Amino acid sequence: MAYIKYKELTQYFNFYKELDVSKLPTYVTDYLEEGETPFVAYGTVRDKFVLTDRKIVLFDVRGIRGKCKRIHFFPLVSISSTALDFRPNQVAILLSMDSGYQLRLNFVKMLAQDKTKLRSVYMHLIHKISERK
Repeated sequence: MAYIKYKELTQYFNFYKELDVSKLPTYVTDYLEEGETPFVAYGTVRDKFVLTDRKIVLFDVRGIRGKCKRIHFFPLVSISSTALDFRPNQVAILLSMDSGYQLRLNFVKMLAQDKTKLRSVYMHLIHKISERK
C-alpha cells in the first residue's frame, strides 16, 4: 500500500459575534462588487467573515499589531461540499473547495438562538451554492 503524506490546508477561524451588515467598516465594503448584497457578517476583535449573494470574504489579521492582513475570497460556485457541525456552545461550517482547499469557520460562544440563526445562514449558503451550479 502506498500512502501520500500531505500538509493540511485547512484554515481555522473562530468567530463569536454577529455584525450588523448595514454598519460594516469601509475596508470591508470596499471589497464588495457593485450590486453585491451582504447577507450576514461575523467577527472577532480582528477577523471578519462576510457572506454575500456571490462569495465569502474573510479578513484574516495577523501579527501582534495587526500589520499583516490577508483577505480571502471564495466564490460560491467554487464550493464543492459543505458540512455543519454542532457542538456544545459552538457551531462549525466546513467547506471544501474545488481546488481541494478546506476551510473551517468556527462560531464559538453560541447560544441556542445563535445556533438557529447559523443554521439559517448555512441553509442560505447551500441554496446559493446549488443555485449557481
